[in-house]
Amino acid sequence: MSMKLSNLLSVNHIIPELQSQSREGVIAEMVDYLVAIGDLPFELVADIRQSLKHREEILSTGVGNGVAIPHAFSEHLQEVVAVFGRSRGGIDFASQDGDLVHYVVLFISPRHIYQKHLLMLAAIARMFSRVETHQYLEASTSAEEFFQLFDQRSIPKKA
Repeated sequence: MSMKLSNLLSVNHIIPELQSQSREGVIAEMVDYLVAIGDLPFELVADIRQSLKHREEILSTGVGNGVAIPHAFSEHLQEVVAVFGRSRGGIDFASQDGDLVHYVVLFISPRHIYQKHLLMLAAIARMFSRVETHQYLEASTSAEEFFQLFDQRSIPKKA
């Protein structure tokens, strides 16, 4: 089963420049963004933040290569909700390779789709392991450009 980020994200689910500079701040910013665009009920915010915080305490979701994939489960969601953000300055996510994180994919899955959750993690990690992906992302300035990458199987050519 092949998965692309465009299966999880639309242009509206992309934050071209994150404002927060800490791991906790970025996670809060991204959760608040999901509430603001109507994908996450406000009543779930406290539980989701706690789940994400707990996951980070177990092991940082900074997977290396400047990427973090904070993720959690919720009993109250029927579909996966996700958001992507970039930080040009970088965020200390206590990543396994010690590098700052510039790209964050946060997603929350219904608990009953555990297998799909694992496939998404693998697909995201695979995509961001490619040098061409990072080159394209560094040159991108808009949500539309980011989405174009996420909707491709190969890296689009930048003019």
